[in-house]
Amino acid sequence: MRSLYPAIKPHRTEQLDVGDGHTLYVEECGNPDGLPVVFVHGGPGAGCSVQDRCFFDPEVYRIVLFDQRGSGRSIPHASLEKNTTQALVADMEFIREHLGIKQWMLFGGSWGSTLSLIYAQTHPDKVLAMVLRGIFLCRDEDVQWFYQRGASSIFPDHWQDFISPIPSDERRDMLSAYYSRLTGTNELERIRVAKAWSIWEARCATLDPNKHVVERLGSSHVALAMARIEAHYFMNQCYMADQPILQNMAKLVDIPAIAVHGRYDMVCPVKQAFDLQAVWPELTLEIIRDAGHASSEPGTVDALVKATDQMARLLNSLDDK
Repeated sequence: MRSLYPAIKPHRTEQLDVGDGHTLYVEECGNPDGLPVVFVHGGPGAGCSVQDRCFFDPEVYRIVLFDQRGSGRSIPHASLEKNTTQALVADMEFIREHLGIKQWMLFGGSWGSTLSLIYAQTHPDKVLAMVLRGIFLCRDEDVQWFYQRGASSIFPDHWQDFISPIPSDERRDMLSAYYSRLTGTNELERIRVAKAWSIWEARCATLDPNKHVVERLGSSHVALAMARIEAHYFMNQCYMADQPILQNMAKLVDIPAIAVHGRYDMVCPVKQAFDLQAVWPELTLEIIRDAGHASSEPGTVDALVKATDQMARLLNSLDDK
């Protein structure tokens, strides 16, 4: 079974002004002359971690990571202003052009898979290949599963902790109840409900309990950005009401793609991956029988590292022709 590549440090970092009052943290790792790949993190709002650099062979790949608007080391932190899917797609294009990259591979999990798909549908000529994980289609049914009914039946104990900050008469619409508090003026209340929101997601993300995932997502800095930005996006149908993913997959028929999805993913149920493959039969779909949603689970790590190695071989062989 494959594991992550050894830890590496970036050889280039910068704070990139993309307009609208947002400055994004961008870093590069690996081979400066290698195959370009961009890591598209989840959430939205989760930001990147040091482990995210390690899904790629650093001798083969030019690895680009960035924190999306309001996330991680980007500023202003947890900002919702001018924070939309279309803005994030434009940011990715800005980064690509700024770095002088003609085409790149996309690697995205959860919300990162969503944003990767939307970016690829908008700029198919800029995408060499895609490796996706934990497919999230951002339909109303997908959001309702996790924040209203569905996952609550699998994790009723954790669900009680999630609903506890919300009065009983508001629990028929948990998303709206959380959103009003996450965007309110009471700073202590914002942090309190942000932690409850993010810990709920962290507890459900792995097949086996993982305190490290809970600690990272439950930390105040990560939780505030992720909870506020996720709620903001979900309240606005992820700014995709006029651009549903499944109706635009014909644009991607010529792009090599692999998707990895945990069989027991309770955050983004595996049916979403099958729904995607049904309209994109060229997609190679690998179901991990002993995994949930998180990228850190052993079976998922194994499949993702194998996928990036496979894509490198494929793309390099095409260059040789």
